[in-house]
Amino acid sequence: MTPAGQVIENPLSGERITIRRPAASGDGALEWELELAPGGRVPSAHAHPEQEECFTVLSGQLRLRVGRRRVLAGPGDTVVVPPGTVHSFANPGPGAVRVAVRSSPALSMTDLLTTAAAMARQQHAAARPLPRLTDLVLFLDDFRREVAAPYLPAAVRAVIGPLARLARRRGLDAPYTRLRGAGPDR
Repeated sequence: MTPAGQVIENPLSGERITIRRPAASGDGALEWELELAPGGRVPSAHAHPEQEECFTVLSGQLRLRVGRRRVLAGPGDTVVVPPGTVHSFANPGPGAVRVAVRSSPALSMTDLLTTAAAMARQQHAAARPLPRLTDLVLFLDDFRREVAAPYLPAAVRAVIGPLARLARRRGLDAPYTRLRGAGPDR
Protein backbone atom coordinates (compact mmCIF):
# COMPACT_ATOMS: atom_id res chain seq x y z
CA MET A 1 0.00 0.00 0.00
CA THR A 2 1.19 3.50 -0.82
CA PRO A 3 1.86 5.51 2.33
CA ALA A 4 0.11 8.79 3.04
CA GLY A 5 2.50 11.64 2.38
CA GLN A 6 4.17 10.01 -0.65
CA VAL A 7 5.13 12.71 -3.17
CA ILE A 8 5.12 12.12 -6.92
CA GLU A 9 6.61 14.77 -9.22
CA ASN A 10 6.22 15.02 -12.98
CA PRO A 11 8.81 17.33 -14.59
CA LEU A 12 6.93 17.57 -17.90
CA SER A 13 3.45 18.46 -16.67
CA GLY A 14 4.45 20.55 -13.66
CA GLU A 15 2.45 18.27 -11.34
CA ARG A 16 3.42 17.62 -7.75
CA ILE A 17 1.14 15.01 -6.23
CA THR A 18 0.95 14.18 -2.54
CA ILE A 19 -1.00 11.10 -1.50
CA ARG A 20 -3.30 12.19 1.34
CA ARG A 21 -5.31 9.03 1.95
CA PRO A 22 -4.35 5.74 0.34
CA ALA A 23 -7.15 3.65 -1.08
CA ALA A 24 -6.90 0.84 1.47
CA SER A 25 -7.99 3.16 4.29
CA GLY A 26 -11.73 3.60 4.17
CA ASP A 27 -14.07 3.50 1.20
CA GLY A 28 -11.74 2.49 -1.63
CA ALA A 29 -11.18 6.03 -2.86
CA LEU A 30 -7.76 7.57 -3.32
CA GLU A 31 -7.36 11.10 -2.00
CA TRP A 32 -4.45 13.16 -3.23
CA GLU A 33 -3.40 16.77 -3.45
CA LEU A 34 -2.31 18.18 -6.78
CA GLU A 35 -0.03 21.19 -6.92
CA LEU A 36 0.26 22.43 -10.47
CA ALA A 37 2.92 24.97 -11.45
CA PRO A 38 2.01 28.05 -13.50
CA GLY A 39 1.42 26.90 -17.08
CA GLY A 40 1.31 23.25 -15.92
CA ARG A 41 -1.21 20.94 -17.49
CA VAL A 42 -2.20 17.32 -17.70
CA PRO A 43 -0.34 15.98 -20.77
CA SER A 44 -3.46 15.03 -22.73
CA ALA A 45 -7.23 14.99 -22.62
CA HIS A 46 -8.24 11.63 -21.18
CA ALA A 47 -11.05 9.69 -19.55
CA HIS A 48 -11.24 7.33 -16.60
CA PRO A 49 -13.46 4.46 -17.81
CA GLU A 50 -14.48 3.25 -14.32
CA GLN A 51 -13.62 6.12 -12.00
CA GLU A 52 -15.18 9.34 -10.86
CA GLU A 53 -12.70 12.14 -10.27
CA CYS A 54 -13.57 15.04 -7.99
CA PHE A 55 -11.46 18.23 -8.00
CA THR A 56 -11.78 20.80 -5.18
CA VAL A 57 -9.62 23.89 -5.62
CA LEU A 58 -7.79 24.86 -2.42
CA SER A 59 -5.90 27.87 -3.80
CA GLY A 60 -5.29 29.44 -7.20
CA GLN A 61 -7.32 28.76 -10.31
CA LEU A 62 -7.78 25.55 -12.28
CA ARG A 63 -9.04 25.55 -15.85
CA LEU A 64 -10.86 22.32 -16.69
CA ARG A 65 -12.53 20.95 -19.73
CA VAL A 66 -15.13 18.35 -18.77
CA GLY A 67 -16.77 16.90 -21.86
CA ARG A 68 -17.75 19.99 -23.86
CA ARG A 69 -17.98 22.20 -20.78
CA ARG A 70 -15.19 24.61 -19.87
CA VAL A 71 -14.80 25.58 -16.23
CA LEU A 72 -12.54 28.05 -14.44
CA ALA A 73 -12.59 26.91 -10.82
CA GLY A 74 -11.31 28.95 -7.88
CA PRO A 75 -10.85 28.31 -4.16
CA GLY A 76 -13.75 26.32 -2.72
CA ASP A 77 -15.10 25.26 -6.13
CA THR A 78 -15.62 21.54 -6.75
CA VAL A 79 -15.84 19.95 -10.20
CA VAL A 80 -16.94 16.32 -10.54
CA VAL A 81 -15.91 14.30 -13.57
CA PRO A 82 -18.14 11.23 -14.04
CA PRO A 83 -16.62 7.93 -15.21
CA GLY A 84 -15.93 7.84 -18.96
CA THR A 85 -16.00 11.63 -19.37
CA VAL A 86 -13.20 13.15 -21.43
CA HIS A 87 -11.46 15.87 -19.46
CA SER A 88 -8.27 17.87 -19.10
CA PHE A 89 -6.98 20.52 -16.73
CA ALA A 90 -4.37 23.27 -16.60
CA ASN A 91 -3.14 26.10 -14.43
CA PRO A 92 -3.80 29.41 -16.22
CA GLY A 93 -2.62 31.57 -13.32
CA PRO A 94 0.66 33.21 -12.40
CA GLY A 95 1.10 31.10 -9.24
CA ALA A 96 0.74 27.45 -8.31
CA VAL A 97 -2.74 26.00 -7.94
CA ARG A 98 -3.50 23.49 -5.18
CA VAL A 99 -6.32 21.02 -5.67
CA ALA A 100 -7.72 18.22 -3.51
CA VAL A 101 -8.51 15.29 -5.80
CA ARG A 102 -10.55 12.18 -5.05
CA SER A 103 -10.44 9.19 -7.43
CA SER A 104 -13.16 6.66 -6.76
CA PRO A 105 -12.79 3.74 -6.89
CA ALA A 106 -9.02 3.98 -6.58
CA LEU A 107 -8.22 0.89 -8.68
CA SER A 108 -4.47 1.21 -9.50
CA MET A 109 -4.44 5.01 -9.72
CA THR A 110 -1.40 5.44 -7.46
CA ASP A 111 0.57 3.05 -9.68
CA LEU A 112 -0.59 4.97 -12.74
CA LEU A 113 0.56 8.28 -11.23
CA THR A 114 3.98 6.94 -10.21
CA THR A 115 4.54 5.18 -13.54
CA ALA A 116 3.49 8.25 -15.56
CA ALA A 117 5.91 10.40 -13.53
CA ALA A 118 8.75 7.89 -14.03
CA MET A 119 8.08 7.86 -17.77
CA ALA A 120 8.06 11.67 -17.80
CA ARG A 121 11.38 11.82 -15.92
CA GLN A 122 12.95 9.44 -18.44
CA GLN A 123 11.49 11.37 -21.38
CA HIS A 124 12.68 14.67 -19.89
CA ALA A 125 16.21 13.33 -19.22
CA ALA A 126 16.46 12.04 -22.80
CA ALA A 127 15.05 15.33 -24.20
CA ARG A 128 12.47 13.38 -26.20
CA PRO A 129 9.27 15.12 -27.29
CA LEU A 130 7.24 11.93 -26.71
CA PRO A 131 7.57 8.82 -24.55
CA ARG A 132 8.93 5.63 -26.08
CA LEU A 133 6.14 4.07 -28.16
CA THR A 134 6.59 0.66 -26.51
CA ASP A 135 6.33 2.26 -23.05
CA LEU A 136 3.18 4.11 -24.05
CA VAL A 137 1.54 0.96 -25.42
CA LEU A 138 2.39 -1.00 -22.26
CA PHE A 139 1.18 1.87 -20.04
CA LEU A 140 -2.18 2.11 -21.85
CA ASP A 141 -2.59 -1.65 -21.62
CA ASP A 142 -1.61 -1.91 -17.93
CA PHE A 143 -3.88 0.94 -16.88
CA ARG A 144 -6.83 0.38 -19.23
CA ARG A 145 -9.28 0.43 -16.27
CA GLU A 146 -7.85 3.72 -15.01
CA VAL A 147 -7.26 5.77 -18.17
CA ALA A 148 -8.29 5.90 -21.80
CA ALA A 149 -6.95 8.02 -24.64
CA PRO A 150 -10.22 8.86 -26.39
CA TYR A 151 -8.67 10.81 -29.26
CA LEU A 152 -6.57 7.93 -30.50
CA PRO A 153 -8.19 6.46 -33.62
CA ALA A 154 -10.31 3.39 -32.89
CA ALA A 155 -8.01 1.22 -35.02
CA VAL A 156 -5.03 2.24 -32.83
CA ARG A 157 -6.97 1.64 -29.59
CA ALA A 158 -7.93 -1.81 -30.88
CA VAL A 159 -4.30 -2.94 -31.27
CA ILE A 160 -2.98 -1.68 -27.90
CA GLY A 161 -3.60 -5.03 -26.14
CA PRO A 162 -2.14 -7.22 -28.91
CA LEU A 163 0.89 -4.92 -29.27
CA ALA A 164 1.48 -5.00 -25.49
CA ARG A 165 1.33 -8.82 -25.48
CA LEU A 166 3.74 -8.96 -28.44
CA ALA A 167 6.16 -6.55 -26.72
CA ARG A 168 6.12 -8.69 -23.58
CA ARG A 169 6.63 -11.94 -25.53
CA ARG A 170 9.62 -10.41 -27.34
CA GLY A 171 11.15 -9.02 -24.15
CA LEU A 172 10.71 -5.41 -25.22
CA ASP A 173 9.02 -4.54 -21.93
CA ALA A 174 12.16 -4.50 -19.74
CA PRO A 175 12.71 -0.70 -19.84
CA TYR A 176 9.04 -0.08 -19.06
CA THR A 177 9.02 -2.69 -16.29
CA ARG A 178 11.90 -0.83 -14.60
CA LEU A 179 9.91 2.42 -14.88
CA ARG A 180 6.77 0.78 -13.53
CA GLY A 181 8.71 -0.36 -10.48
CA ALA A 182 10.36 3.02 -9.99
CA GLY A 183 8.96 4.93 -7.08
CA PRO A 184 8.82 8.71 -7.09
CA ASP A 185 12.32 9.04 -5.65
CA ARG A 186 14.14 6.64 -7.99
